[in-house]
Amino acid sequence: MKWIDSAGVARLADYAGLVAALREGFRAAIETPVRHHHDTGPATTLLLMPAWSKDWTGLKTVTVKTDNAAKGLPTIQGSYLLIDNATGAPVAMMEGGELTRRRTAAASALAADYLARKDASVMAVFGAGALALHFVRAHRAVRGITKVHVVNRSRDKAEALVAALKAEGFAAQVSAAEQAVRSADIVSCVTGSTEALVKGAWLKPGTHVDLAGAFRPTMRETDAETVGRATVYVDTHEGAKAEAGDLIQAEHEGTFSFARVAGDLAALCKGEVKGRREAGEITLFKSCGTALEDLAAAVMVYQRAG
Repeated sequence: MKWIDSAGVARLADYAGLVAALREGFRAAIETPVRHHHDTGPATTLLLMPAWSKDWTGLKTVTVKTDNAAKGLPTIQGSYLLIDNATGAPVAMMEGGELTRRRTAAASALAADYLARKDASVMAVFGAGALALHFVRAHRAVRGITKVHVVNRSRDKAEALVAALKAEGFAAQVSAAEQAVRSADIVSCVTGSTEALVKGAWLKPGTHVDLAGAFRPTMRETDAETVGRATVYVDTHEGAKAEAGDLIQAEHEGTFSFARVAGDLAALCKGEVKGRREAGEITLFKSCGTALEDLAAAVMVYQRAG
């Protein structure tokens, strides 16, 4: 059985390749049960995410440790087991954290390829943790992102992300929340917030809002007005109804109904629903994650490993 560490995953899983693999994955027949979600401690969540297709079966185990940042450790850690259905034999084990970060960013970039304006060039990123740099890189794989506003509670972390972005050729700066949103064509949120960070009143016509951080009904990154103003898409309907705090809370507050969801990633990728319809439309994509993405990404990494 092949072991692929985080460096190997990073080398093999470029963002454009992942976007293409996920697009094909959402078009394919892949079974994805709702993930197991268990709180195993005051600051620890265990996620189990199985998926299978005709040829492959995979299982990802993830721990989310919300107190790890204070220790200088990753919040998300995990592993991925890939099985060849032809023999039932495990063929690869991969470091799951890097796979998760890259496939999560690629899924949002895939959605943006259908939902963001073609001329989008300015991005605002809320959060400066492990996902932030991946999200900018992934969106650059589908849109001509040249400038990035970084919004984060910790000024030091925000400045560190800005320095990393500048080193990769982006024009980047630390910005206040309102300034960032009003300036951006794409607003990405990758935080663990339980309070609205993005206000609907700040959104200019044509903005695409990309929400990937909040993963519980009690969490949110936007206010109800943001959701109410937008044409809303999700990665999966089941995941959104169970975990998408931004949408669940907006529905409770009367500005949204799940009946209004315009489509999911599978429908977008298959051409069953349209993406952006006009330049001035505000679009919103809420990602909760799905095991389909992990399987599609893991198969690509394994096949590229040779």
